[in-house]
Amino acid sequence: MLKDKKILLFALIVYVLSTGSSYLLFTKSPLAQKFTSPISPPTIDSSGEIVFDESLPKTEACPINGAKYSKQQKAWWEKHRPLGIMIENHENARPQSGLNSADIVYEAVAEGGITRTLAIYHCGPPVQVGPIRSARTYFLDWISEYGDSPLYVHVGGANTPGPADALGQINDYRWGSYNDLNQFSIGFPTFWRDYNRLGHATATEHTMYSTTSKLWDFAAKNRKLSNKNEDGTPWDEEFVPYVFKDDASGGERGSSQGVHIEFWENAPDYNVDWTFDRVSNQYSRKNGNVPHIDKNTGKQLTAKNLIILYMQERNANDGYENNIHLLYRNKGTGKAQVFMDGREIEATWSKKTRTDKTLLTDKNGNEIKFVRGRIWFHILPLEGVVRVK
Repeated sequence: MLKDKKILLFALIVYVLSTGSSYLLFTKSPLAQKFTSPISPPTIDSSGEIVFDESLPKTEACPINGAKYSKQQKAWWEKHRPLGIMIENHENARPQSGLNSADIVYEAVAEGGITRTLAIYHCGPPVQVGPIRSARTYFLDWISEYGDSPLYVHVGGANTPGPADALGQINDYRWGSYNDLNQFSIGFPTFWRDYNRLGHATATEHTMYSTTSKLWDFAAKNRKLSNKNEDGTPWDEEFVPYVFKDDASGGERGSSQGVHIEFWENAPDYNVDWTFDRVSNQYSRKNGNVPHIDKNTGKQLTAKNLIILYMQERNANDGYENNIHLLYRNKGTGKAQVFMDGREIEATWSKKTRTDKTLLTDKNGNEIKFVRGRIWFHILPLEGVVRVK
């Protein structure tokens, strides 16, 4: 019996020593440190902007468009809420800044065949954005899809009494002086004008700028809107994300594809052409038959997913000059086309209320899974033209 106890005690001592030494060796190994080290913060560049370590593994999916980023970057975006910015597309405003950094873009005619974009930012690194322009009622319906009190950035807006009164609707939604970031009530240094942004003088309406970091900082400090409301409610408590998938394998991608889009007849400067690249599995954009460039990077605008939403378009008839204010029937259902992986999907869009997501389903009624990456929505009138090459 005594012999058995000695053997058991010896075995216990050996076990403790071996497990202890193994633990010490493992915790000092690079592999252990990879799993146990806290997430390192991003660095700050000479201009004061955040810079993420691009060498880190990209394992975390953006809730807005499914793109993969590092845990370092996720720890940053989880501290703020989506930011929707009205960026104009007048031919004299190109190249714009920041469109190639948006998670999602909505493009529709603002007036006279001239398109305007609502760019949604949440996961990508901070960037300079502009030129920023005024609000339109239908863009309010799309930014409303991004959770509780999404940040909406604009410079004034349509305010003629009637169905197109965007500024009146902002107040009706109780956004005014809260999640609504109107330059008219905020000013410098969050917003500023750059009259020489293109290397030559330009009209005042094409000069308003900001940065996504300035806008998020203003919202957090002055409106108590970060990733949570002042009462502690998370912005995404009722947010419904899209469903995403990885890139199709090379053999499953289309070999080539071109998508030509005409929003209005006789407005060629605003026609859009997207060309699919099989290697990168993305589409490159031309506007007015010339490459559409992001001024921040000098690179052509790209997207992983192109979505065409056909909607009834009509004039607001609100008494505004030349009856230029428009309305789109963006609640209900309608025809849609989806382009991704170099292939086309016939689809149907549906949106129940202002705050409901615009849902895309295939001919079998199944929700369409988008490729991880930038999604670009094009809102066309029923008579809009799309040609696939």
